[in-house]
Amino acid sequence: MKKLLIGWLILITACQSASSTPIPESPTATIQPPPETATATTTRSATPSPTLTLTPVPKYFTEEFNSDMSAWVSFQTAGETTPTATIENDMLRVDISSRDTWYYAIHNSNEYKNVSISAKFNGAPSGSAGVICNYSESGWYEFNLASDGTYSILLGQSLADGIAKYIPITTDAASYLQAGNLSYEIGLACQENFLLLYINGTLIRNIDVSNYGLPDGKIGITASSFTEPMTAYFEWIKVSE
Repeated sequence: MKKLLIGWLILITACQSASSTPIPESPTATIQPPPETATATTTRSATPSPTLTLTPVPKYFTEEFNSDMSAWVSFQTAGETTPTATIENDMLRVDISSRDTWYYAIHNSNEYKNVSISAKFNGAPSGSAGVICNYSESGWYEFNLASDGTYSILLGQSLADGIAKYIPITTDAASYLQAGNLSYEIGLACQENFLLLYINGTLIRNIDVSNYGLPDGKIGITASSFTEPMTAYFEWIKVSE
C-alpha cells in the first residue's frame, strides 16, 4: 500500500514539474533623458542712472539757520573743553563751557577778494562774538565785539591743531558799545587793503591792513569766552558784495 501511495505522489510531482512555465526575465527599461527645456533669454534695456546735479552754494547769501549747514566747518583754539554748536529756534547756539576758549565756524564753499559780512548775535554772560574774512592757510582777519564795551581787529594765524597766534591790529572802545551787553549787529567789509567796521549798521572805522598780506579768503564767525563759560546765539549771517 505504501509503495502504491509513494508512486502516486511521484507521478503527481512529475506532472507538476512538466507543466511549470518559467517566468521570463523582465526587459530592461531604457530611461530616456527628458527633453531639454528651452531657456528663455530676457534682454533688458539698460536704464541710465540719474545724474545727480549738485546745487552750487550761492556766493552771496543770508544764512538764517533753518536749512542745510553742511557748508560750514568749525574748529576751536585753546580751551579745556570742546564748544558745542546746535540749531535752536532758527538760531545757531554756541555753548562754550571752559574759559579762554575760541570757537570758529568757516563757510567752506566760496572764497572772496572783496566781501562784506554782517551778523546779528547776542551772548551771555560775558565774552565776545564777531565775524571773519580773508580766511586761508596764511591766516584771517576777525572783528570782535566784547562784553567789556570794546571792539578789536585781530590777525589770526593757525600754528597747530587747536593753537593759534593773534596779532592785535587795533583795540578800542566805542560809544555804540555798552559794558555788560553783548547783543549787536556787527559788520565787516574787506575791500582790497582796507577793513571797514560797522556796529548796528553804522560805520565806525576804516583800517588799512596792506602790511598784513591777506588779499582774499573765506568768511566765518567766531565766539569766545573770557574768565567764565558763555553762550552765544547767532540769529543770521549775511554775505554780500
